[in-house]
Amino acid sequence: MGYGETFKALSDPIRRQILTMLKKGRMSAGDISSHFDISQASVSYHLKLLKEADLIFEEKEKNFIYYSLNASVIEEVMLWLSDLKGDRQ
Repeated sequence: MGYGETFKALSDPIRRQILTMLKKGRMSAGDISSHFDISQASVSYHLKLLKEADLIFEEKEKNFIYYSLNASVIEEVMLWLSDLKGDRQ
């Protein structure tokens, strides 16, 4: 995982909204797509980019795929930004 993929994934408002939704707990792709007025294929594309950036986990159960937030990557980015800003002592 590089910061380039992470920041690219975070640059889109739909992907940021998906991350906010996953903060409350894991969700299926269908549950996620029901919150948007875009095609399921578009939601799948956004989920793919978030997964490639390691911002979410994917877990398959029977016929469903569930997504959950990977908080460790977000914490790593926050620490890097904090260090860059000079907040760490």
